[in-house]
Amino acid sequence: MNEKACHVTIVGGGITGLTAAFYLQREIEAKRLPIRFQLIEEQDRLGGKIKTWRHEGFVIELGPDSFLERKTSAGELAADLGLADELVRNSTGQAYIWHKDRLMAIPEGAVMGVPTRLMPFVTTDLISWPGKIRAALDLILPASKGNEDISVGEFFRRRLGDEVIDNLIQPLLSGVYSGDLDNLSLLASFPQFAQMEKQHRSLILAMKHSRPQAKAQGKPKGIFLTLANGLQSLVEGIEKSLPSEVLQKNSGIAKLEKQPNGKYTLVLKNGQVIETDAVLFTVPHAVSEPLLRPYASVPALPTAKPHMVATIAMAFPESGIELGMEGTGFIVPRHSGATITACTWAHRKWPHMAPPNKALLRSFVGRATEQSFMQMSDEEILEVVLRDLRKIMTIRQHPEFYSVTRLQNAIPYVVGHQAWVKDVKQKLQTNLPGVLVAGASYDGVGVPDCIAQGKKAVSELIASVQPGR
Repeated sequence: MNEKACHVTIVGGGITGLTAAFYLQREIEAKRLPIRFQLIEEQDRLGGKIKTWRHEGFVIELGPDSFLERKTSAGELAADLGLADELVRNSTGQAYIWHKDRLMAIPEGAVMGVPTRLMPFVTTDLISWPGKIRAALDLILPASKGNEDISVGEFFRRRLGDEVIDNLIQPLLSGVYSGDLDNLSLLASFPQFAQMEKQHRSLILAMKHSRPQAKAQGKPKGIFLTLANGLQSLVEGIEKSLPSEVLQKNSGIAKLEKQPNGKYTLVLKNGQVIETDAVLFTVPHAVSEPLLRPYASVPALPTAKPHMVATIAMAFPESGIELGMEGTGFIVPRHSGATITACTWAHRKWPHMAPPNKALLRSFVGRATEQSFMQMSDEEILEVVLRDLRKIMTIRQHPEFYSVTRLQNAIPYVVGHQAWVKDVKQKLQTNLPGVLVAGASYDGVGVPDCIAQGKKAVSELIASVQPGR
């Protein structure tokens, strides 16, 4: 390899940046590319929001706990890391909604809240008869015209009416997007719904057509996957696979400088200077935008007002709680009066997460319009959550231990997000060639979405420093 080696810098050690580093290293080795690279992470650990707490036989996710199998990038990464045998599928069971002071089963056949089977929807008490009749209008309403982006709320209200949104769809989708559906971009967040309407006109018929046929016998197969020792296994696997000298933690970026020769200089907060040929920013856009601003008028992320969400994991002896029914957990509509938005009976959904005779509950707190918990201590959040849970299920004793995780929810994609992403990338290509962006701020927030972005960015990085490769 006689060519002079180019240098690439990956900024951010979350799953997007780690994925990019892993697949870049593989390409360099497989094709003997004259490329060196570094990954710069401001924190003292890698993984970003992915964080697994292994404690007293429990496997507790403090961030995301799983990923959709149909989004194949995460499963492929696990296989490429030699972790395919550690993939675990979720146990299926009835899920519930807290409605009128009791747990009601989500109607069988409801996909993301959209009914695909008649009788379970007709007989449910979650929706009034006027609400059911309004939802049935979807079967005769015409498809919308044009391709303009609208909010998820506007789309579903037009198809199914307010009641189905408020009692079914909003609480179901809040597990991924805790913001207001009336601000959330349809095309950026759930483009499949827009496509279904175009192809089938009726959303109900489209969802029924796309729904897998139920098997005659046996429980349905779970659609989520995780790893037996937690999602952090992906992070640890990547870190172990990379040369230690390419990973630099505790190093934030203070300044990006564009040089006359087409290279870039990164000035770190500790004073270190890195000269590089290309940069991939995988940090939140709010972090990278001030660094890019001197050279490209990259607009700030157009988002609804950011808010905090919190997850609290609580461990109990199994005899210390009584769930009262079979199932894997419940969700809570925003007009219920409760502080919590959902609770997963994790030891049922993911039996490997708890030792025998133990129970693990994961509850979620935080709506865009309800942020009072931000001022609370962990102990106060625990008491508020337990107060809500005791209205819904029997809790006989205090948790043996618990953990509260607070996350800044800067994720919701507002209407127009796709056009914004296109504008950002075009401005970078014009003004800062070789500088790329990827991650949850741009083309998807889930673990598989971020992995797919990191993998895709590798070919773009190589093309920027090795044209013709």
